Amino acid sequence: MNDPTTSIEKQQSAAALRRHLKAAKNLRQQANLDPAAARARLCLREWQAGRLARSHRQLLGSPRFGPAVSFFISDLYGPKDFSCRDEEVERILPLLIKMLPASALRTIALAVELDALTEELDSAMVTELCRAGQIEHIDEAAYAAAYRAVACRAERQHQIVLIRETGQALDKLTKKPLLSSLLKMMRHPAQLAGLGDLHQFLDRGFNAFRGMGSASDFLDAIENKEQQVMSRLFDGVGDPFLIQTQPGNPH
Repeated sequence: MNDPTTSIEKQQSAAALRRHLKAAKNLRQQANLDPAAARARLCLREWQAGRLARSHRQLLGSPRFGPAVSFFISDLYGPKDFSCRDEEVERILPLLIKMLPASALRTIALAVELDALTEELDSAMVTELCRAGQIEHIDEAAYAAAYRAVACRAERQHQIVLIRETGQALDKLTKKPLLSSLLKMMRHPAQLAGLGDLHQFLDRGFNAFRGMGSASDFLDAIENKEQQVMSRLFDGVGDPFLIQTQPGNPH
């Protein structure tokens, strides 16, 4: 007999997925209409991915935390175009609702929400950097000026919250005893069915978080540093990305 609570959770996640998939798709289509705009978006995302790698380089070099940082940069906040993954989700959403546990469906919903919000913020950043003539020459000063001009502090705060919530959802998935076997078993069928990007996203995230044990220290470190960076950017502090590491911090 189905658990009514689980069914409600699945329907809520599915509704959120549909909403955020539509938003992300529309924003990506707008960005890709013009080749110059698509290149500008890629320039920004590559710079941001590099910034994240620099800001979290000690975590990135850690055997325990490195795979999760790499996953965050490549699959949640990097230059990769997530169109294929999102199209796969949209195409088989009714099947996902039936087959996946509620926790896995929520993980995908959070990742797509983060993607949609990032697309929105990046679109505004690209507009501002292009206006300032800096899109092909992004540096810390140009990025900081555009960041303050765009503003959207509440949205930036929500972006950090979503990063943590997505990490927590992935951490929760690693506690599902049968999910590892299911992901391995589904690798080849997923590729044959044209669902390779979706499967790889879940598989990479699952393995990155499973290898670290508890994710609390990792997520605390990411959240704390990104909160400081956000505050320093809005406050106009010099060297906004230069955060001193506290003793005992995983960084």
